[in-house]
Amino acid sequence: MEEKKTQMPRVKLGSQGLKVSKLGFGCMGLSGVYNSPVPEEVGISIIKAAFDSGITFFDTADIYGANANEVLVGKALKQFPREKIQIATKFGIVRVEQNQMAVIGTPEYVRACCEASLMRLGVEYIDLYYQHRVDTSVPIEETMGELKKLVEEGKVKYIGLSEASPDTIRRAHAVHPITALQMEWSLWTRDIEEEIVPLCRELGIGIVPYSPLGRGFFGGKAITESLPENSFVASHPRFTGDNLEKNKILYKRLEVLAGKHDCTLAQLALAWVLHQGDDVVPIPGTTKIKNLDDNVGSLKVKLTEEDLKEISEALPIKEVAGPRNYQSMQAHSWNFANTPPPKN
Repeated sequence: MEEKKTQMPRVKLGSQGLKVSKLGFGCMGLSGVYNSPVPEEVGISIIKAAFDSGITFFDTADIYGANANEVLVGKALKQFPREKIQIATKFGIVRVEQNQMAVIGTPEYVRACCEASLMRLGVEYIDLYYQHRVDTSVPIEETMGELKKLVEEGKVKYIGLSEASPDTIRRAHAVHPITALQMEWSLWTRDIEEEIVPLCRELGIGIVPYSPLGRGFFGGKAITESLPENSFVASHPRFTGDNLEKNKILYKRLEVLAGKHDCTLAQLALAWVLHQGDDVVPIPGTTKIKNLDDNVGSLKVKLTEEDLKEISEALPIKEVAGPRNYQSMQAHSWNFANTPPPKN
């Protein structure tokens, strides 16, 4: 176990001083969404296995499992020295129903959420606190102003944004430095490469790709293993009907390249993301130890510039069938006054 730990590089995430493991762990799936929630003891054992593999950067959010994920993560991380782990959590999404995502970014809601997350996680501070989705009805300067106060009070160490536009990133960064931006980034989702990635590098903001394995697609979800009926991706545009059949062709192409590099397809896809820069820290999640080991093994896959180009060209974005999100998923503001206080 000790030998595995030494193989996990540590990197600076952003320019504000946060150091994390080069590979993070996304905890969302332990509380449902992609599968049924795992029993608490199983979730804790997976988080422990991730730590034993050298992963120290754990990602959760108050909306995951309706607060249950933060509680689970808090229980699991109690077993490790606090100074050796970096906890990232998020606020801002109040609820997701049908194709609607309700969001709040008011200062009072920011503070209420932070206090509740600290209680659920059982910690005195949050290493990286993200605004999960931007509330366009509240000036980002107001939201950031409250986050800045939380930093000054020692309740939050670093501030992050998720799924934010270039203009929002610049305006937020002017109020208080942003340490990390969490965005979807994988072989079949590369929207951020043209404008967002250069902007982050200009401002010294680290990049945290979520769904780096295409919501499990590059791990064989819907191809080598069937999708659970209760899975969020069972109705995802890229996993259904003709789109899935077209995307399977891309999967087969990448399988050939994985053979060439003597690794699994998931390792190839994750290695591609890892090789996008020292400031890039993907956070794949899983409910299975064998998948966790596979993900950690991706760090051993070495790719040259020519390899990266070959892999990118094997999966041209214009050939990916279906949008990256539900076509009609819209974020809308929600009245804080109508929202019960977050549960502890």
